[in-house]
Amino acid sequence: MFSLQEPLLFARLRDARRVLVAGAGGGFDVYAGLPLAFALRAAGKEVHLANLSFADLYGLPSDVWLQPDVAAVGPDLAVRGDYFPEHTLARWLDRQGMPATVYAFPRTGVRPLRAAYRALLDHLGGVDAVVLVDGGTDILMRGDEHGLGTPEEDMASLAAVQGLDDVPERLVACLGFGVDAYHGISHSLVLENLAELDRAGAYLGAFSLSRHSPEGALYLDAVADAQACTPGHPSIVNGSVAAAVRGDFGDVRFTERTKDGELFINPLMALYFCVDAPGLARRNLYLDRLADTVLMRQISSRTVEFRDELPRLRQPRAFPH
Repeated sequence: MFSLQEPLLFARLRDARRVLVAGAGGGFDVYAGLPLAFALRAAGKEVHLANLSFADLYGLPSDVWLQPDVAAVGPDLAVRGDYFPEHTLARWLDRQGMPATVYAFPRTGVRPLRAAYRALLDHLGGVDAVVLVDGGTDILMRGDEHGLGTPEEDMASLAAVQGLDDVPERLVACLGFGVDAYHGISHSLVLENLAELDRAGAYLGAFSLSRHSPEGALYLDAVADAQACTPGHPSIVNGSVAAAVRGDFGDVRFTERTKDGELFINPLMALYFCVDAPGLARRNLYLDRLADTVLMRQISSRTVEFRDELPRLRQPRAFPH
């Protein structure tokens, strides 16, 4: 049972003692999970952070690897270049006096990624819950939409976590409604999918991230630090969310990467939309085709094959208001 005083996501995690918060889509997605991690730690839970990584993990020293496809990235790790979100986050966490290991998964297919998740859970002594976090909402696409955004990493993560049947709670939280429009996502279809998930009992509602909360203030600081540490490739998703959390609106400029497009920063970007991960996986139309993939490019090719077989795609439509 839950009430309006406690969002359903946190009600589902009420009895969890050890939680893994993992970025589903790569890049800086783990940053979108930070406010949830801060709130859960404040509630007395042991929280660990992980991320599907876009960094060159295979150049890391052997002693950081727990298993072939999961690395423990700490603040003192010697790295080259300025693009390594997991390391940037580990250093920021260390400066805050927080647990500063961020676990990183390389971009693989579902089978090795699921094995990596299991290896990490064994290393942690098991967890009571896994919360997958998507910066954006393309993880909510079921496969027959006109545009899927950038689905490969999200689908690899969702399919990997779907197979962790021994974890009592598996949840998905999306932060950054609207940011995927650049990649062809129709957010009217996102809302339609959420309504369908609600009818199936898998939608856990939404709640807003506020800059006036300690979690929101820490998130803004972490995103600002990441932008300063990664000037050549800052996160557009988290930059957009941070702008929305600050109360900015419209075509807000925070990086040269967006100079050729028009942004629509707005309060909806600061909302977490939450769903049950197994329920989301069941509504996906092609996730079963990805279960035995080993390489990320296999996910791409099987996604294309599935869409080529569809008689028609659900077309985007504008918001009526």
